[in-house]
Amino acid sequence: MPKMDNEQPHQELVKCVLVGDTAVGKTRLICARACNKHVSLSQLLSTHVPTVWAIDQYRIYKDVLERSWEVVDGVNVSLRLWDTFGDHDKDRRFAYGRSDVVLLCFSIASPISLRNCKMMWYPEIRRFCPDVPVILVGCKNDLRYMYRDENYLSYFGEKGTFVRAALKSDLVMPDEARAVAKELGVAYYETSVFTYFGVNEVFENAIRSALIARRQQRFWMTNLKKVQKPLLQAPFRPPKPPPPEVTVMVGNYRQDIYNMFLSQAYTDLVLVGAGGTKFAVHRFMLAAASSIFQRLLSTELTDMGGRSSSESSMVSSTFGEATIADFNDDTEALIRYESRTQRMWEHLKRRSSYQALPLMESKRSNDLYRELHHPVLQSIRLVHVENHRGVNGLQTIVTLSKLISPQALHQCLRFIYTGTIDKDCDNIEEIREAADLLELPQLTQLLSRPQTVMENSSDEPNPHICLRIKESMERHCIGDGCFSDVTFELDDGLMKAHRAVLVGRCDVMRAMLLGDFREAHSNVIVFPGVTIYTFHKLLCYLYTDQIPPISAVKCLNLLELANRLCLPRLLNLVECRVIEDLTLISQNETNETVDHCLKLLEPVKLHNAHQLAEWCMSYLCVNYNLICKFSLKGLKALHQDNQEYLREHRWPPVWYLKDYDYYQRCLNELNKELKLKTSRRESPSDDEGCLCFTGGKSKRSADVSGTTDNSNADNQIFNSAGNSLNHIDLEADMDLNL
Repeated sequence: MPKMDNEQPHQELVKCVLVGDTAVGKTRLICARACNKHVSLSQLLSTHVPTVWAIDQYRIYKDVLERSWEVVDGVNVSLRLWDTFGDHDKDRRFAYGRSDVVLLCFSIASPISLRNCKMMWYPEIRRFCPDVPVILVGCKNDLRYMYRDENYLSYFGEKGTFVRAALKSDLVMPDEARAVAKELGVAYYETSVFTYFGVNEVFENAIRSALIARRQQRFWMTNLKKVQKPLLQAPFRPPKPPPPEVTVMVGNYRQDIYNMFLSQAYTDLVLVGAGGTKFAVHRFMLAAASSIFQRLLSTELTDMGGRSSSESSMVSSTFGEATIADFNDDTEALIRYESRTQRMWEHLKRRSSYQALPLMESKRSNDLYRELHHPVLQSIRLVHVENHRGVNGLQTIVTLSKLISPQALHQCLRFIYTGTIDKDCDNIEEIREAADLLELPQLTQLLSRPQTVMENSSDEPNPHICLRIKESMERHCIGDGCFSDVTFELDDGLMKAHRAVLVGRCDVMRAMLLGDFREAHSNVIVFPGVTIYTFHKLLCYLYTDQIPPISAVKCLNLLELANRLCLPRLLNLVECRVIEDLTLISQNETNETVDHCLKLLEPVKLHNAHQLAEWCMSYLCVNYNLICKFSLKGLKALHQDNQEYLREHRWPPVWYLKDYDYYQRCLNELNKELKLKTSRRESPSDDEGCLCFTGGKSKRSADVSGTTDNSNADNQIFNSAGNSLNHIDLEADMDLNL
């Protein structure tokens, strides 16, 4: 069994020493390469404890030794990493001994560590290792974009953290580090153990540097002939920042609608059940949920039997659109009306059969009454009542048969308003029969599957059932204006609504319609500055708690209205819809989304749509280059603070564009050199004649000069300031849209 720590045949052993200030990331870099260790952000930001990675781990741990083996340009190499303390007064003479390459490390977030590389560390290296190749390594290059990351900054708000967050003024840019490397005559690479950028690359090129230096001393070794010069490192492009998340605040839609049922505000229909139990409800709610009530309440009384034309016109106006303010009255008004009857009439009413009650009450001259030949609906009656404001109106009373118990009727009404039933109810079969009789298909479908009954009896209703109910409300209440009692005069037309929903779902509407304002007594309310398109979206939200898709071009009026009416959830929903529309437009690969964002950025802030403004700002930062190419006029129209923010947070950042431009120019120069060498090899020799006499002195001189050139090229791999891969002066600044 071969020894684990011995050099194997046909294998090159490379000793790589890492030096630099303390806390620059030397040990982390060694662990990332030798142990393949990945670290989290919390580990990186923990309080620094000076440590040194022990070199004897290659002898103790087999996996560490196996990871040291690597094939570079066809050469088997065993890379041995040596860690050192960062204290300036330590004696590192033993670590430098017999080293093949030295990595001079500094932190991207510490300009002082870079200055010490020039003033202290490089002279020390040259004192102990005058001929050893040196590579300048910038560690923690992820901090160039993470210094303003919210997740990164969150770690510094905790108590007990002794690490200071990196600031923009602390960062060392690539051109600054490259200038120091040029002054020292060494190559420059960057790494990050967090993103693992450049970890393997820097050590591979360190091996190449060591092997090239070894090839100069052992020119007879054929296995080192194919070793390349250190390769050019592509610049690190920061990851594209994700768009900000848009949250929608939780609404109280179901509770608001249920409170509308409990408060009995603006009710215009009374259901009289078995035992004289009365439920004050709203006609538009029952018509939207139940087909039988939709047919009943939409049919004129003249179609149910004989009636004079005057009575027919009166009933038609009653069941059509409301023309009197506060047409929908409370149950209390009906109770006050009935309390004025004589005691003998109350005694007879309690003793009489429930089926005969409507006939006896219909004898009043001001009432409109009809019997209904239906197993559930017995009669319908219209009565004149007076509300708390002293305004006379009409109330509809529908008497039900004894087939539906008051408990089952209450659960059916609860389902109509909220989409749920009481979780404590135990008469499921009775409720299902009542749902069949009242033609409530959603409730019937729910109760036909017992396993879903308890799920829907909880506080959260079934989403599919709620969707069906909301679609029905939108179709009947918003689209048709069924049984509306108020009309809004808008800029481009009229729209009808129901006071009960407006009061129950919007506090501003509640104050306007219930307070001592003119709108509380008006049949038509003037609403200036609002269009039908905008008001329709508002009604969709009030009735269904959702809004249909919205175009980014038409969103400002709705945002302004939502902000004026103090509806933050509607504001969030509009933001989501607009972002969906902008995201869809951005897939066309045009600058249309950029133009929309430039136009929306500042106006939406005025209406407190901060999430939409943040999304627009993020999109503009990511597409800053498109702005400079196609929408420069719109950019200059923004406020100066917004322009400065976009320049500061643009992606890719300016330092990357400069570094990428430098990288491209390096590649172009390398390609030119490669083409020049290829053309020289393919050109014919100037000495023509007998082959026996060619290649003499001229050939020997060419070989000598070639050897000298190669030797000089190898010596200048890290020292050349003109042809090095990492040292091409930035003489011409390109147009980077800065």
